[in-house]
Amino acid sequence: MLSNATPTYLTGFGGHFATEAVPGALPQGRNSPQRPAFGLYTEQVSGSAFTAPRHENKRSWLYRMRPTADHRPFTRYAGAPRFTADSATEPLAPNRLRWDPLPAAPEGTDFVDGLVTMVANRDPAHLEGVAVHLYSANRDMERRVFVDADGELLIVPQGGRLDILSELGRLEIGPGQIALVPRGIRFRVRLPEGRATGYLVENYGAPFRLPDLGPIGANGLANPRDFETPVAWFEDRDEPFEVIQKYLGSLWTTTLDHSPLDVVAWHGNLAPWRYDLSRFNTIGTVSFDHPDPSIFTVLTSPSETPGRANVDFVIFPPRWMVGEDTFRPPWFHRNVMSECMGLISGDYDAKAEGFAPGGLSLHNMMSGHGPDVESWRKASEAELKPVKIEGTLAFMVESCWPFRVTAEALGRAQSDYDLAWADFPKAKLP
Repeated sequence: MLSNATPTYLTGFGGHFATEAVPGALPQGRNSPQRPAFGLYTEQVSGSAFTAPRHENKRSWLYRMRPTADHRPFTRYAGAPRFTADSATEPLAPNRLRWDPLPAAPEGTDFVDGLVTMVANRDPAHLEGVAVHLYSANRDMERRVFVDADGELLIVPQGGRLDILSELGRLEIGPGQIALVPRGIRFRVRLPEGRATGYLVENYGAPFRLPDLGPIGANGLANPRDFETPVAWFEDRDEPFEVIQKYLGSLWTTTLDHSPLDVVAWHGNLAPWRYDLSRFNTIGTVSFDHPDPSIFTVLTSPSETPGRANVDFVIFPPRWMVGEDTFRPPWFHRNVMSECMGLISGDYDAKAEGFAPGGLSLHNMMSGHGPDVESWRKASEAELKPVKIEGTLAFMVESCWPFRVTAEALGRAQSDYDLAWADFPKAKLP
């Protein structure tokens, strides 16, 4: 199948799919026949322990032109100098931090080499935690693929479209959409518009799932049918291909004599997907007070403590604000969770200035934060009539673990961010 064909999708979050790019490639009634069709190789890729409960068990059976096991030893990869960088060695102060967007990448930088690690927590070997990276790229990944053995990858474009070619099919996404590539799945990225910027959320822990809805009921937030998984697609290319693998926080490389994106058919429930954030059914108050941001959760990765997320992916999309006698922006708060926020487009309603699309902010656990002075003043004096927040899309990566900041990120942090909360007037008591 040609790589420039328009991708086709199957719908449903976490569904069990069966798809083939060549009729007859997918075996019927069994997973591992003695002689798969066309001389294909059978391979299972597992995203969970074999004995995980059925409702949490994730795996797919692949029928490919060559086995993944056929490769030479990996050696250290010398590229991507700002990806998987070590955290700053000095103790991290409990300060609020904020960053401007990345400067444009040097010409000839692809998706992998354009990744910059900003914040991370936990060790990937512990199978819990999360890292947040930025990317800036201006060149297609050609004859090279990337695979992350440390975690699943949630890709959040901010500028420019991405064509993601994976072992299990093709995904096209742009700003306002997200895509997930499971742990251990190989892929490469092409740039239809020539350049792209955005965010990459690397989840080391339990795979992202849709949050429970509780008293909301059966419907609302992200609906399962709006998630799209690609149909089978493959490359038949006998030429050198580099495989770059992230493993225990470091990057490794080896070279194959063929494209590893050669899966002709597959079935299972471990697969990439994409989701349009405009499909999110936003829930909010219709009386008074500002609900906490849990109602904006798109995806969650639970920890071993019920109700305490390893990672939550939360968005702040266009929405109506109607609360009576209510301070409508996010209130001032300190939180046992740690919050890393990015801005995809527009202005964030709790910060009047200094937070630009493509930028990032960090409020670690128990750090006091909330609206800046100008946003507080406008919200305190506003006429309380129904108002629709439009032209903006922000997101938050929330984790129960405190984030550590890379030396690269610490050196680029805005020096005046704390001034966002300077000069609040003192309350006047009677």
